[in-house]
Amino acid sequence: MQNSAGGFRFAVHHTDAHSQARHASLQTPRGTVELPAFMPVGTLGTVKGLDMHRVRETGAEMVLANTYHLALRPGDQTVAALGKLHAFTGWSGPILTDSGGFQVFSLAERAEVSEQGVKFRSHIDGAALELTPERSIAIQENLGADVIMAFDHVVALPNTPETVATATWRSVRWAERCRQAAGRPDQLLMAIVQGGLDPQLRRECAQELVRMDFAGYAVGGLSVGEAPTEMYRMLDATVPALPEDRPRYLMGVGRPQDLLAGIARGIDMFDCVMPTRNGRNALVFTDQGPLRLKNAVHAEDTRPLEADCPCLACQHSRGYLRHLFQAGEMLGPSLASLHNLTYYQRLLRQARTAIEQNAFTEFHQEKLRGWGCPSEADGPAPPSQREQR
Repeated sequence: MQNSAGGFRFAVHHTDAHSQARHASLQTPRGTVELPAFMPVGTLGTVKGLDMHRVRETGAEMVLANTYHLALRPGDQTVAALGKLHAFTGWSGPILTDSGGFQVFSLAERAEVSEQGVKFRSHIDGAALELTPERSIAIQENLGADVIMAFDHVVALPNTPETVATATWRSVRWAERCRQAAGRPDQLLMAIVQGGLDPQLRRECAQELVRMDFAGYAVGGLSVGEAPTEMYRMLDATVPALPEDRPRYLMGVGRPQDLLAGIARGIDMFDCVMPTRNGRNALVFTDQGPLRLKNAVHAEDTRPLEADCPCLACQHSRGYLRHLFQAGEMLGPSLASLHNLTYYQRLLRQARTAIEQNAFTEFHQEKLRGWGCPSEADGPAPPSQREQR
């Protein structure tokens, strides 16, 4: 199954026999991304603490940047003058830009929403910035990303049914305006399904967006503090309403167990600040669950974080990595972030292999056991994991 247009080609190579997990690929003018994929977050054109060469070494094939933040600093016109995002950042592979819609939620106290768009007061200096669907597309065209997102209205959860419905249908109208405004054939535009925690509203929103015939579809407005079981329930309602021949993207997610839960339901793409944010705070991911490097138990531990991990951090002992954090050395956060991104890429690569072998369900359960999760819904979703993506 495949779909192609404008130099882009999406193809599903294999679907797991026992779940909706699928191995696919997205071919772009700047390279092919194997799916399911995790995109490291480079909000301001940089993945915090790492240069793009190191990010590539983790196995990442696509990275994410943010429209709102880059429009403020250094400005989309400046990025364009410096050769657009690829030359600006030194990343030669595909780049996706978020539309700025998430900031409608994360910076709600600084935002005024109307049908026309959103007026922000900069979190940097209070300067005015207005984002409309048309302006969001224009900024993303200036930035030169390969995959761009429709501007949407994200609200906090839980919320009143009236607030969620208003934001959902506004997002649908804004998506049509984005579709009309987009003019670059070398950019793939994806729409974003909203609907809060209402499964029927999610399905209706998806159906309206599918009728507009976008090149791909994202599930947005989740991982904003709701329980994982609620997020999974919304995926169960939404994904079947999306076309099988287009990429599906779950925005701002998340924990390793959330990635596998999304893959099991047919999601192809993910992004989240979690691996780098946790790395900067001395928490690293392993197949035996997370390690908190500042704990005294690691002080004289000669083992690497993981014996089979190829990253630079795993060439050092746990004791040395703990020392870096205790001493306030900037190398500590960089190495921990590098390990976490490598871990996420290895996890997704292993998932693709399991799908091809019709063994994804067993792989999923094995990982959950290793992480000490009694079920895929173990624990609440951290409310801050998508903050300032």
